[in-house]
Amino acid sequence: MQTPPRVRRHLIDPANPPRPRPRSMGISQVQKWVLSALATTTVLHLAAGLVVAAAVVDDEHLGARVGLNVIAGLVGVVAVAVFLGIHQKAILSPWLALGLLVTPVGLLVTF
Repeated sequence: MQTPPRVRRHLIDPANPPRPRPRSMGISQVQKWVLSALATTTVLHLAAGLVVAAAVVDDEHLGARVGLNVIAGLVGVVAVAVFLGIHQKAILSPWLALGLLVTPVGLLVTF
């Protein structure tokens, strides 16, 4: 009498595929998170560059310093809007105020 071949546990049996884990994220959800992280950090780096530019402007150009910090805040709002757009959330939301935090932080760094 022949014994059936031993089942190797480290290989997937095509007749009985493993059940998907209920908490695992799908590939499209992972792609959204990676894309939103890259886009948001890229735009926030632009905002940080504007703050650095405001910090190196001469002291006699006060309006330029303030203006660059305000533009950096608007760019921060765009970063939050990009994040919300990628995740298909409502873009006009209270979360946009988070992007405005770049302006006071930039003013603290500049002055």
